Amino acid sequence: MDLLLDAMCGGLRSYLRMCGHDVAYALDRGVEDDARLLAVAREEGRTLVTRDVPLSERADDALLLGSLDTREQLRELRAAGVPLTLAEEPGRCGACNGPLERVPGEPTPDYAPDPGDEAVWRCRDCGQWFWKGSHWDDVRKTLASL
Repeated sequence: MDLLLDAMCGGLRSYLRMCGHDVAYALDRGVEDDARLLAVAREEGRTLVTRDVPLSERADDALLLGSLDTREQLRELRAAGVPLTLAEEPGRCGACNGPLERVPGEPTPDYAPDPGDEAVWRCRDCGQWFWKGSHWDDVRKTLASL
């Protein structure tokens, strides 16, 4: 799904991106004004995810969340039909939403595993490195507990 999270729903970013969704976040785009937020959603064909009732009523396509808690928000999204299963391979950067590419033979930074030992991906937009480490396991456990 192509989603646009308003400023109140930023805690969902990495979860949804790790599930393979194309997720734009309003504050990453410098968008706080409701009219501009609605325009971005419309122009990019994104479903707006918000906790703001009047804003959701003005959107062409919106998911209204009631909870402040990220885990509860994930439950609400699942109940609304948003697929929340980890992708087999990461496809989106958790930080910037850019596309990831597998780097099978490139040297990695000291903090990242050797690609000969473990699959490693890098964001084409921001250069951040990803692998299925403890964060991946934590997200899997969180999603399984919903």
